[in-house]
Amino acid sequence: MARVKTKYKCHSCGYISASYLGRCPNCGAWNQFEKETETSPTRSSKGSPSRLIKQTGGSEPVKMAQVKAEKEERIQTSMAELNRVLGGGIVPGSLVLIGGDPGIGKSTLMLQIMSELAQQHKVLYVSGEESANQIKLRAERLGLEADNMLLYPETDMEEIRQQIDTIQPDFVVIDSIQTMNEPSLDSMTGSASQVREVTSELMKIAKIDAITVFVIGHVTKEGTIAGPKILEHMVDTVLYFEGDEHHAYRILHSVKNRFGAANEIGMFEMAHKGLKEVTNPSAIFLDERLPQSTGSAIVVSLEGTRPLLAEIQALVTPTAFGYAKRTTSGLDFNRAALLLAVLEKRGNLMLQNQDVYLTATGGIRLNEPAVDLAIIMAIASSYKNQEISPTDCFVGEVGLTGEVRRVNQIDARIKEAAKTGFKRIFIPKHNMRSSLQELGIDVIPVASILQALKLVLE
Repeated sequence: MARVKTKYKCHSCGYISASYLGRCPNCGAWNQFEKETETSPTRSSKGSPSRLIKQTGGSEPVKMAQVKAEKEERIQTSMAELNRVLGGGIVPGSLVLIGGDPGIGKSTLMLQIMSELAQQHKVLYVSGEESANQIKLRAERLGLEADNMLLYPETDMEEIRQQIDTIQPDFVVIDSIQTMNEPSLDSMTGSASQVREVTSELMKIAKIDAITVFVIGHVTKEGTIAGPKILEHMVDTVLYFEGDEHHAYRILHSVKNRFGAANEIGMFEMAHKGLKEVTNPSAIFLDERLPQSTGSAIVVSLEGTRPLLAEIQALVTPTAFGYAKRTTSGLDFNRAALLLAVLEKRGNLMLQNQDVYLTATGGIRLNEPAVDLAIIMAIASSYKNQEISPTDCFVGEVGLTGEVRRVNQIDARIKEAAKTGFKRIFIPKHNMRSSLQELGIDVIPVASILQALKLVLE
């Protein structure tokens, strides 16, 4: 006879308690504990291999030298931006999680991709939020030819599993994971245990039957995918669909990818006929620059393997109160505060009585250290009210002593700046090589922020 165990698990951090607690002792969150019950068989299941072992034959350890490493065959889509983010295309048998805010375009992206793949492959679109009629109307509004796509409005995971076994599709889309229900669990739909169990079942389907599964997940108000953090650990690829609903541009950001580089980005534009690719995002971020404006500096950032030119704007104004205000948008606040202290101490600029506002234009987030020098130059330009030449751009990490430190992949950054039409690029001195001067742009090495300030603003 099976024994039923009851436990309480924190929805935020996964802490397990034998009894209900109002406040989690591990992460400090309030009212996050959910009741979970599990049934453990009394007889030992030893000696009964799992279904995965039966299918793969991996019941015994083998030496790595004996393993045949076969390169996975990737399926190319018509969207080069999506192929880039996935690491070169869709890997058969992979489990991909796509998260984003409501209305950002997750379902639209999946409908566009799957309608194309349905021309040559068998596609099953499982929707727990929309009826088949609603999906059909959306496809017609977008002008998609999706006659071959199989639609299945269902939330019961047992029914979905049976349909997958019967149809044997090449691609399965789950929209969304929070609406799916595992009938063997008595917890509420969308709870941590439900999301974890459904994802585990989808992972088995993907790996055993070699079916590519795309899972759409909602994002919480904190900006993370709803459900336990283990959800992101279980899947092969985690993609975040980011952007402002008031702007047309969307960014597909790879957070985790077992088949390619993480932190890759793809740019899309939301149009009347759905999402369109943006093949040259650097031009979009720079085409609205005002001539003869102060407080603006261009940085060549690196998102995954893609060099990207972005504009950093700074506004420095005397504070009206005793405490100077600092505000950032698209940039790390703590990093900006550190650079302000370095600029005041090492650059001889009196900023303690100045309000400073910083933003990365275009709605993009810049987190890598190579943007430090551009932030410094934008702040100094606004403070001194002197324009930086519109044909100058900057790359470099800034240390606490005011030195400009080396960055990676400097060749790709310089080539992108030269291709976009910039005349000069300021780089760290330790990145300088004679071959860099042959890339069609004037490369100027700087060792400190004082040297950069003198060359640009004096």
